[in-house]
Amino acid sequence: MKVVTTDVVLPCLNEAGALPWVLERVPAEWRAIVVDNGSTDGSAGIARELGATVVREERRGFGAACHAGLLAAEADIVCFCDCDASLDPGLLVPFVRAVAEGEADLVLGRRRPAGRGAFPAHARAGNLALSWMLRRRTGLRLHDLGPLRAARREGLLGLGLTDRRSGYPLQMVVRAADAGWRVREEDVPYLPRTGKSKVTGTWRGTWQAVHDMRRVLGEAGGAR
Repeated sequence: MKVVTTDVVLPCLNEAGALPWVLERVPAEWRAIVVDNGSTDGSAGIARELGATVVREERRGFGAACHAGLLAAEADIVCFCDCDASLDPGLLVPFVRAVAEGEADLVLGRRRPAGRGAFPAHARAGNLALSWMLRRRTGLRLHDLGPLRAARREGLLGLGLTDRRSGYPLQMVVRAADAGWRVREEDVPYLPRTGKSKVTGTWRGTWQAVHDMRRVLGEAGGAR
């Protein structure tokens, strides 16, 4: 039986304080790909010292970093996880198993707050709005569009993802739904992040992300 390999993409912008915790929790048989998106705090060097593969993406943007990691990945299954210690990459093990065994094509983590301030009100409000819009657009009854996820690399590349900002995670789900993928959601504990969020740390950042994602939802069905 073919051995299924796994890479986990970790988009990174000034996460020196969180990297040791995150990388320590990546399963030993997986490859960690830290995508440095312009860090000035030595994150790239720390990641290398801890054994991660480091990719540099000059173009700023969450989607740009995620996609650079996807392009650098070589494994059968690619996972995504934030690099701020809010999510344990070890939680992805059952996600990978579900994809490898053909139970789902895309598995997403539904974040459940596990500490004070882990999921601020503005972030929850933005997420609720997007989940409702996603349901109208695709029929998928999801509760979260969080960053913890797993799917086959070839399938992800075949989706032709183009967003390079905050809309990237949503575009992945929308295009997967349009392609008839089986999308599954699993509860995961969501911890208070280390440092300040670059996307949802403020109301302004949250609603900018919502704006980006509304644009993605406006795509014609199946657009590439």
